[in-house]
Amino acid sequence: MTEEAGRKPARVVVVDDQTVVREGIVMLLGLLPGIEVVGAAGDGEEAVKAVAELAPDVVLMDLRMPRCDGVEATRRIRAEHPGTQVVVLTTFADDESLFPALRAGARGYLTKDAGGDEIVRAVESVLSGDAGLSPSVQRRLLERLSEPEPQPVRAEAPDGLTVRETEVLVLIAEGLSNQEIARRLHVSTATVKTHINNLFAKTGVKDRAQAVRYAYGKGLVRPSAD
Repeated sequence: MTEEAGRKPARVVVVDDQTVVREGIVMLLGLLPGIEVVGAAGDGEEAVKAVAELAPDVVLMDLRMPRCDGVEATRRIRAEHPGTQVVVLTTFADDESLFPALRAGARGYLTKDAGGDEIVRAVESVLSGDAGLSPSVQRRLLERLSEPEPQPVRAEAPDGLTVRETEVLVLIAEGLSNQEIARRLHVSTATVKTHINNLFAKTGVKDRAQAVRYAYGKGLVRPSAD
């Protein structure tokens, strides 16, 4: 993406709620070839307004911000301004940050330890229609694709359990801890605890042992051949 190659610099807006970080990124980008910083924003609401006013080619988007976080801002930008691509630039590379951002429409995902060359490559990639993902994010996507899917549950769950509550119940019966269930279902541990509280209330069980007996009794899981 060089001017020598006949291309205009990519017009970029930087979004981060920490002033020092935001100004540092703007300063760094000002030194990189093929990038022109046209604006900056301190949260998701400001980001959406900046895109509407400036029509940048790319937004470098932080995720965890007040008022409107980066995922919601990305969703709105991609829906309202499809000509603007979003590259996430965040401290976090966990599943709860990565996958919602990609589902919201982000085409790139970098962590803040990325160097200038890596940022330039990501911007070039999303503008050419490719994904701009850091190597660690690419590895995580491949790992997720290779993970076993949760055991399917029957369509009609007992006692008004939702599909997700039934999935959690099945995984409890398989002996998984809350943390392991969270990783398997790609949700937070707090979300797992909420599902467990709900399914305990609906089924009338008092603890995990009773939950296991309930799951077997309702045919949600079956003893292994071993």
